[in-house]
This record gives sequence, structure tokens and C-alpha cells, in this order.
Amino acid sequence: MDTSTLFDFSPLVQDFDKIIAGFWATIRLTVMSAVLALVLGTVLAAMRVAPTPVLRWAGAAYVNVVRNTPLTLVLILCALGLSDAMQLTFSDEPSTNYYWWAVTGLSAYTAAFVCEALRSGINTVSVGQAEAARAIGLTFTQSLRLVVLPQAFRTVISPLGSILIALTKNTTIVIVGSYIEAAAQMKQMFDDYGGTIPIFLGFAFGYMVLTLPTGFFFGWLAKRMAVAR
Repeated sequence: MDTSTLFDFSPLVQDFDKIIAGFWATIRLTVMSAVLALVLGTVLAAMRVAPTPVLRWAGAAYVNVVRNTPLTLVLILCALGLSDAMQLTFSDEPSTNYYWWAVTGLSAYTAAFVCEALRSGINTVSVGQAEAARAIGLTFTQSLRLVVLPQAFRTVISPLGSILIALTKNTTIVIVGSYIEAAAQMKQMFDDYGGTIPIFLGFAFGYMVLTLPTGFFFGWLAKRMAVAR
């Protein structure tokens, strides 16, 4: 192979606008999936510690099934099974439809990990506080919302940051669901120009720009919001 082609930086310059568009799509996908996963994960965590056995069983079943299912299969189920085969669509515009199905798959998958992180945080809250909340007349939902969850969130900031970083990297798999983001754009450039080292390094640097500040921010936030014991 011609080494001058292998180290050619010109594709990065020529397709710079496409690269930026790909990473912007990754950011949109990550942010929306993170918000929905946090909401669903919080609901699942509440179900797993609920006094009702049916809710606890349903929450545990969801988490165990989803956590042990490859993300690729979840995304294929959303894009090919629910969208293409069953004709369940969010929009008539293909790109919008595939975006929301990618968000659905990523959110459903990540929520299981958010749930377990939050459940571990809930377990750090002393039983006495929950009993005191019940003693003053708070219901389970009220004590969870006003007393337990605020403390649980503060203790699991760092694990939630790790989950967010993993979610950002997991967006590279949505190529199986036909949504075009940074990883799909990199594959397209490989097809157009060949597997050159500058293209690989450029996209690797782009993902580092997304994930490293996230790790530093959540590390700082975890120290600032640490619960004094």
C-alpha cells in the first residue's frame, strides 16, 4: 500500500463538514437517550425497592433481561423488527424515524444500568431515615421522592457519569439501525478513501473530546456533592 495514501490527511479536510454533522448527530443521540434512560431508570429503581411484590418482580425481570441482551440485538429489534417489520414509526421521514428508534433502543438498554446504579445508592441511605419518613406520615412515594432519592443521586454521581460515557461510546452501534452518526460517517469515509490512519485518529480524537470532559466533570461533581457520613 502507498504510504502517502495511508497517511493522507486530505479526506479529513474535504469531509470536515460531514464529520462535524456526524458528531452533532452523536451528541443529539446521547443527550436524548441519557435523559430518557435517567427517567426510566429512576422508575425501575423505584419499582425494585417498592413494597409491592409484583412491582419488584417486574423491575427485576426487566433489568435482568435487558442487561443480559446484547445492545446490537436491542437496536436491531427496534429498527428492523418494530419499525420495518411491524410498521411502527415515529415519522414518515426515515432519518427522523431511525433517530427515535435509536433513542428508544439506547434508552431502554441504558435504563437497566441506571436502575442498578440508583438502587445501590438507595441502599446506602440508612433505614432509619425511611422509617422516620413513614413515622411522620409520608407515603412510600413521598419518602422516596423527598428523602431517599435525593441522597441516592448524590452518592451515585460518579457511576452515572461512567454510564453516560458508556452510552456515548455505545452510540457507535446504532449503525445497525440505519441512523447516521459519527461512526457511520467514519465507515463511509473508509469506503470512499480507504482505511487511512488520519481518519481513524481524527474520529478517535473526536470521541475523546466528548468523553474526557464528561469524566472530569462528573468526577468534580461527585466530590462537590459527596454526602458526609
